[in-house]
Amino acid sequence: MTAADPIRLNKRMADLGLCSRREADAWIEQGWVKVNGQVAPMGLKVGPQDRIEVDRRAQGQQAQQVTILLHKPVGYVSGQAEDGHPPAVTLVQPRNHWRGDASRTRFAPQQLRGLAPAGRLDIDSVGLLVLTQDGRVARRLIGEDSDIEKEYLVRVSFGNVAANVQAAFPREQLARLRHGLALDGQPLRPARVDWQNPEQLRFVLTEGKKRQIRRMCELVGLKVVGLKRIRIGRVMLGQLPQGQWRYLGADERF
Repeated sequence: MTAADPIRLNKRMADLGLCSRREADAWIEQGWVKVNGQVAPMGLKVGPQDRIEVDRRAQGQQAQQVTILLHKPVGYVSGQAEDGHPPAVTLVQPRNHWRGDASRTRFAPQQLRGLAPAGRLDIDSVGLLVLTQDGRVARRLIGEDSDIEKEYLVRVSFGNVAANVQAAFPREQLARLRHGLALDGQPLRPARVDWQNPEQLRFVLTEGKKRQIRRMCELVGLKVVGLKRIRIGRVMLGQLPQGQWRYLGADERF
């Protein structure tokens, strides 16, 4: 298949950054998408030369979608409830809305409809978790071609050493954390890993395998004592208190 081969309209719209594939299907079903001036049927294939128009009603619906930044505490899972542990989305309630939120958006129950995590943060970790109704945001953060950086502060121990771990930990093992490890039979992308202080490492990753940092640390003899995600792309956790949430600002981009 070449770049000029026709592809399904929903994929083409997602590739253009207009919406997610799911949104595209919903819009096409509503008759809100035209190709070369004609209302598009479901399953239509298009090429790069075809002109796609989206009805204003679809754009208005999309403008009402929200993206929420949550400071996830320990004990909450990112997605659906597991083993009695509640999903992080249950914290998105008016009582947990951060008073320092500068957004003018007001909470409404329909904002919970279709609100889903764009990426994982495991049950034992805290920090920035993105929940969104917007398929474009999800694709940017967790799509196959995503290269968005995620930054973490990771408190570690090394064997019986819990204080001044930096002095005890071999430099060559630090180099392996940066590049040279593999998980699930696949080599990991290069990472930026440095000491933040003698007991804490700073990781910057562009991928997110399940429990990746904990498993990376195990491979070089480190044990993760605490893990906190402080940045996704250009969006910082900042002063957002644990267990509270705010809206992504109109001027913020990942």
